[in-house]
Amino acid sequence: MPAAPDVTAHPSPNCGPRRGGLRPRLIVLHYTAMTSAQAALERLCDPSAEVSAHYLISGRGEVIRMVEEDQRAWHAGAGEWAGLEDINSRSIGIELDNRGDHPFSEPQMRALETLLPGIMARHGIPPEGVIGHSCMAPGRKIDPGPRFDWARIAERGLALPAGDGPLSDSVTTETFRAAAQATGFTAPCDDDTLLNAVRMRFRPWARGPLTPADLAALPAPIDAPRGGV
Repeated sequence: MPAAPDVTAHPSPNCGPRRGGLRPRLIVLHYTAMTSAQAALERLCDPSAEVSAHYLISGRGEVIRMVEEDQRAWHAGAGEWAGLEDINSRSIGIELDNRGDHPFSEPQMRALETLLPGIMARHGIPPEGVIGHSCMAPGRKIDPGPRFDWARIAERGLALPAGDGPLSDSVTTETFRAAAQATGFTAPCDDDTLLNAVRMRFRPWARGPLTPADLAALPAPIDAPRGGV
């Protein structure tokens, strides 16, 4: 396991207790879509904004903790993953300083790769529990976006890799939706939105209509992350 990163505390008032005795079983990755890490930090700590996250990682690789991990940060909003709602109470939120239209920096990716193992170990979160905001809120959110290198962190055992099974001769929207839901994409959305969400996570370069390669890119079905005590 990589050495733990240096973490600077900058508490945000935008947090509260996790509801119903729920504990973290997911890690949700975001991009800030703001001009700088400082601008994002100010917003995430502004009581009037009513948003926050547990961690913010700057483009230079600085890690800032805004909410303690035992608290509920306000980062996910409405959505669902693997049939579970209230993702805020079930997750750790990590914001990455990125506008969404440029690559994530090397220092930032290295910092993320040193931060994730400790969180995963402390809460027993497996690689399949590391998801994007777009995974649990398809259509409403697209972060961390197509430029985020999911394959890189998957190679390090920090996220689920894309499937590598054989291509089927054909695929229908029904079979694709069933496979996507078995992987965790259970938030209500139309067929095109679901396809875009899956591609954002596993085939960000893909374009055009549904193909058998989209079905093959889905990993094997997962067990729903346990959200209780």
